[in-house]
Amino acid sequence: MNLKHHKTLTKEKWLTFPFYKQVIMIANEMNRAGKWIEKNDFLEVRYCYERAFELLYLTISTLNDKKKLRELLRFKEMLAVFYASKLPAPKDNLNLLKVLIAMDKDSFSLLKI
Repeated sequence: MNLKHHKTLTKEKWLTFPFYKQVIMIANEMNRAGKWIEKNDFLEVRYCYERAFELLYLTISTLNDKKKLRELLRFKEMLAVFYASKLPAPKDNLNLLKVLIAMDKDSFSLLKI
């Protein structure tokens, strides 16, 4: 898999992170997107979503848990809707971020949003 934004990241390296850390790293990009949404910077929001997609695809490609996989694929669909939209509302971005964090109890317990 060739990554545009995370050029040095490999599947093998990604697998060294536990699932909750993978979720947090994806969530970090969603959080960054929220900051750019508040500044009305459409291009930076798209870059954040692209980076989130890259990490999401890495996670999906290495995941064996069918329940987590199903939820991540649903999340990916919603992220795609946001990516295709002009500029999502800050509250909508935050809600999608919360959905992602809630997928894993360890990531949820680490982040208080």
